[in-house]
Amino acid sequence: MLSFVSAYFLILLVVAWYTGKNATNESFYIGNKNSNWMLVAFGMIGTSLSGVTFVSVPGNVGDYASSGFKGFAYMQVTIGYMIGYATIAFVLLPLYYRLNLTSIYHYLEQRFGRVAYKTGSLFFIISRTVGATARLYLVINVLQFFILDKMGVPFVVTAAVILLMILLYTFEGGVKTIVYTDTLQTSLMILGLIICVVYILNHLNLGAGEALSIMNEKGYLNVFNTDVNSKGFFLKQIIGGAFITIAMTGLDQEMMQKNISVKRLGDSQKNVITLSVILVAVLFLFLVLGGLLYLYSTSNGAAYSVNAITGKHELLLQGTNIIGDKVFPTVALNYLPTGIGIIFIIALISALFPSADGALTALTSSFCIDILGLRDRTDFDEKKKKRVRLTVHLSFAIIFLFCIMVFYKLNDNSIIDKILELAGYTYGPLLGLFTFGIFTKRMLPNNIWITVICLIAPVLSYVLSMNANVWFNGYQIGIELLIINGLFTFLGLLFISKPSKI
Repeated sequence: MLSFVSAYFLILLVVAWYTGKNATNESFYIGNKNSNWMLVAFGMIGTSLSGVTFVSVPGNVGDYASSGFKGFAYMQVTIGYMIGYATIAFVLLPLYYRLNLTSIYHYLEQRFGRVAYKTGSLFFIISRTVGATARLYLVINVLQFFILDKMGVPFVVTAAVILLMILLYTFEGGVKTIVYTDTLQTSLMILGLIICVVYILNHLNLGAGEALSIMNEKGYLNVFNTDVNSKGFFLKQIIGGAFITIAMTGLDQEMMQKNISVKRLGDSQKNVITLSVILVAVLFLFLVLGGLLYLYSTSNGAAYSVNAITGKHELLLQGTNIIGDKVFPTVALNYLPTGIGIIFIIALISALFPSADGALTALTSSFCIDILGLRDRTDFDEKKKKRVRLTVHLSFAIIFLFCIMVFYKLNDNSIIDKILELAGYTYGPLLGLFTFGIFTKRMLPNNIWITVICLIAPVLSYVLSMNANVWFNGYQIGIELLIINGLFTFLGLLFISKPSKI
């Protein structure tokens, strides 16, 4: 197993060496604005999905919500994704290209001044660091639990080695390199997904239509949640999905860094729309795989029960609860042929690396450009700028390791909902800032009050979220937390703003 992983990584290094030759700082930041839009679109599928999607989305199908199986309810969010990507393509991208931005947070500087610019950059750095390390933790934990624990390798060593791998192939080329490595990794991830689906269908002697019919009978195909008070209510999920996409893609330097590396606006827009269509199709296939995994598990003796102590539903297979995030790795590595297990691991790593390498590169770019102002410093030559950039890149890898260890100590294995919840707190101020800038003509004072409001808004959102059940007759705040946080930010900015003089 490890030999296949090592060979895979060597291929990444070869690609990185080839694409990183003669790379400059501009290559690292935006790929010299010469990236192929089709490669960017395809590679961004892997970045958008990540290892969390690979494990958690299939696992959610047979998990229980208050009204029964969660089933295909994630499709509610993907409808919102389509709306969000259309907004990015036709509202945000024209703005970014018109201003010829390298960092999208320069928009905030041009609109409101330096404090808003630094505040937006800071919230991106916090958001992406937390989100990326949570995703990394989940995948590393799967590798650790199912493979490396048996070899006596400590978790911290596993995390450090994987971060070193990512560091090595992104160190020189940055965006110029990851446009190609993400394409390779996305191809392997989708190939692994398809192989797993086909194998399980053949093993169960089912056609695709027959399998969906059985899933429907068992309640796995539930899509729309009509309980208004539930976190999964369909309108919340669709609207929340749209705003999650706008915030986590359109207002995120990592994601937009790849889009604005494309030379022409029209090609960048084609990239986003193409991405949205393929992404929805791939997510549907992940849900199909989830249903098949639960059918396979129950056909091999797994049975549902309710834990007498916690009151939670479990799916016990040979005495082990495999519900949620555990079902895919458990079945792939313990019950399917070794070849399928190897394909699972390669596909899982292929899902892991695009989200992690892009985050590391984008955080380095944002810190160097937005916080240090490195790109515009005339007192530094190209070599000194590169030295600083490499130091920042290494520093973020160390920060990633620290955060992964924090998640390891928290030991939360059902993490996709947690990531969306954290995103609601960290991306909300960015949503409020950009919305205020785009949809009003009012001006903000260039002082610390902007930062204060962006810090207060998540606190108010947390208080509201914790008490909504009591204050609003059983209503639970879910994915709409991001919108609420953005609204608090918007109202706070409105309070300190003044009419435009123009």
